Amino acid sequence: MDWGTVTTEDLIEALREVDWSSPPRPPSEFFSRFTFPRSSSKWNSRVKCNLYYYRTNYFIMIVAILALGFLRRPLAIVAAFLTTLSIAFLNDSFAGTFSEKVTRTVRQFSPHLAAKMRPPLTPVIRGRPSAKRAIFICGRPRWVFVLIFSLASFFLWFASCGLLTVLWALAIGLLFTLLHASFRTPNLKARLNTFREEFRAVWRNYSEL
Repeated sequence: MDWGTVTTEDLIEALREVDWSSPPRPPSEFFSRFTFPRSSSKWNSRVKCNLYYYRTNYFIMIVAILALGFLRRPLAIVAAFLTTLSIAFLNDSFAGTFSEKVTRTVRQFSPHLAAKMRPPLTPVIRGRPSAKRAIFICGRPRWVFVLIFSLASFFLWFASCGLLTVLWALAIGLLFTLLHASFRTPNLKARLNTFREEFRAVWRNYSEL
């Protein structure tokens, strides 16, 4: 993939749909080789590639920085968790996996309730879905859970008076992410992983036809 031709919207869409359950890259690889980009176009391509390839590492790093900033504010930790969860629900893979695990757990205690938590069937016209597949969590539209968790986290942020702390911690985490993505030299493994993700996406779309 030529990351120089990938737009920011394409990158955000790829991060929204990609599987986030993959383990983070080992520290020996994450802190392996750093060089200065030779041009602005090289820097742009490198940042997009590293953001996609090391997405799990960056996410863990930002969460760890937030946790360090909230050691003396337990209520803010809960608010940060709810905020992270509401953002994670925007990812299709995470939302589907979360809904499946919750439904499976509920089925052990109440099969009737678990049956109500199944997502509605998408109408099919001429062998293809009539519209883009909507994401449901526990039988409800995804935006319902995003709204509920966002409102709950906002209330906890206000109650804990930790909004300024999270802004500083988030700024530091994003700064470290940008610095690493700018100077970490993409290796061959990153490019091969990108091609593998592309093949999986194409094969998944083909199997849905």
